Amino acid sequence: MLSGLVIVDKPQGWTSHDVVGRMRRLAGTRKVGHAGTLDPMATGVLVLGINKATRLLTYIVGTSKTYTATIRLGETTITDDAEGEVTETRSASEVTDDAIAAGVAALTGPIQQVPSSVSAIKVNGERSYARVRSGEEVKLAARPVTIHRFEVHSIQRVDGGRVVDVDVTVECSSGTYIRALARDLGNGLGVGGHLTALRRTQVGPYTLDQARTLEELAEELNVLEMSHAARALMPNRELSAEETTEISFGRRIAAGPGAGTPEAATAGNPAAAFAPSGELVALLADSGSFAKPVLVFAPGTGSGTGQAQ
Repeated sequence: MLSGLVIVDKPQGWTSHDVVGRMRRLAGTRKVGHAGTLDPMATGVLVLGINKATRLLTYIVGTSKTYTATIRLGETTITDDAEGEVTETRSASEVTDDAIAAGVAALTGPIQQVPSSVSAIKVNGERSYARVRSGEEVKLAARPVTIHRFEVHSIQRVDGGRVVDVDVTVECSSGTYIRALARDLGNGLGVGGHLTALRRTQVGPYTLDQARTLEELAEELNVLEMSHAARALMPNRELSAEETTEISFGRRIAAGPGAGTPEAATAGNPAAAFAPSGELVALLADSGSFAKPVLVFAPGTGSGTGQAQ
């Protein structure tokens, strides 16, 4: 059975669900999932899991993400991006480069961010965007996120300076909304703002260099098999033949070298355990002097049959 990760370069205009549907047909299986959505307007890295590799996706969702984006200052939209109608315009001609730099600095590091009202967050069981589209005013609660890097590459003054386009790179924690970052930068500068372009270049250890377009994947289904995927994603632990046998039956073994330290493997951040053959055997969490399996991959199924990258 084919199991592994597929790193897709998502095309503009496609939902993440659209890409999953396409991959189900390409891989010939219903068991396909993704590790975090991209808005239809966005392009770039979308990590998909096939068959047994869907069990790795939960550990990918929480990793940091990196994006390149263009923020337009001087226009506010209902969706905080270019797909929504413009609701307000204010000239950005008086906004200086130094003011933009100060606004970016204020939004770097740990911040409280209010997600876009047209996000997929559920409010009383219904998606926020569905409530907005039905005419309801939705106000979501702020949530803590971390902006590890918010770097300005260029500032372009358009239409006589009425609007300003700012090209940026953002590296951020999981759960960050880049269009909300654009909105907040514009609001902080007093002119409003929205996102006009977004490309995700990295999800955890998986980069755009590894990504393939859907057209390329239709010609050759390039799959990152599970052992390679887990080695890049998690701390590694090499098992002896005896330990491999014990873990394969769900039994505990001696704790890893990081036990009792901040580097200890946990259920939320486990270590990937490999047999002497290099096959992924299990995900382990340290508990006292022992390590116990969080997930066990049955012998012979720890890797997929696809092409490794």
